[in-house]
Amino acid sequence: MPQTRHVERHFTAGETVRDIVIGMSDGLTVPFALAAGLTGAINSAGIIVTAGLAEIAAGSIAMGLGGYLAAKSSRFLKRRNGRWPRSFIPMG
Repeated sequence: MPQTRHVERHFTAGETVRDIVIGMSDGLTVPFALAAGLTGAINSAGIIVTAGLAEIAAGSIAMGLGGYLAAKSSRFLKRRNGRWPRSFIPMG
C-alpha cells in the first residue's frame, strides 16, 4: 500500500474571528435593548426605528475605533520593547 504524506491545514485567523464575534454580540445587544426600552415608553414606531438605526451607526463607529486603537497600542508596545511588557498579557 503506498504511503501518502499527511498534511494538516489549520485555521489561522482566530483573533480576527474572535474580534468579529465579540463585536457582533455587543453591537446587536445594545440596539435590541434600546428598542425594547423605547417600545415600552413610546408608541411611535418611527422614533424607535430611527433611534435603533442611530445606535447601530454610533455603536459601529465606537467598536471600530476601539478595536483599531487596541490593536495599534498592542503593536506599539511590542515594537517599542521587542517583547510584551510583563503587565500586558495578550489574549489568544
